[in-house]
Amino acid sequence: MWQIAGLPAHPLLVHAVVVLIPLAAIMLIVGSVWPRARRKLGILTPLVALVALVFVPLAKEAGEALERQVPSSAALETHTELGDQLLPWAIRLFVVAAGQWLWFRLRERRSVDGTSTPAPRVATLAIAVVAIVVAGATAFSVVQVGDSGARAVWSSDAGSD
Repeated sequence: MWQIAGLPAHPLLVHAVVVLIPLAAIMLIVGSVWPRARRKLGILTPLVALVALVFVPLAKEAGEALERQVPSSAALETHTELGDQLLPWAIRLFVVAAGQWLWFRLRERRSVDGTSTPAPRVATLAIAVVAIVVAGATAFSVVQVGDSGARAVWSSDAGSD
């Protein structure tokens, strides 16, 4: 099940994670600090974060299947441990992206209807800070997992314990 055209699915699925999580993180950060970009990006930011989130457990499961087929090593164990930490960050990235989109969408509707004054700058600043921290931490986690995976494959001790 965890093969695509006879190749292990893990390295193929990982590429979706490696592209989509940083893309969603960048979109979230840009939308946090640039209102015009946020309006242009709209629902795309949480959608990209959602697709990235879907690929994380797929890559993880495919990685676990591949792990059972290759020799164990310290580098592989490190990669596996770091890979286990990515899913909670991907969930946070999606939740913050969806929350940010929803917050500003509701705020725009209320200001158009005239039923409410614009949200205080403090709330907007708090959302931006949370978005930037979560986006940065999630992207950093992807880098850590990817680096450890490359070391597990390409280091001289990859096949030894």
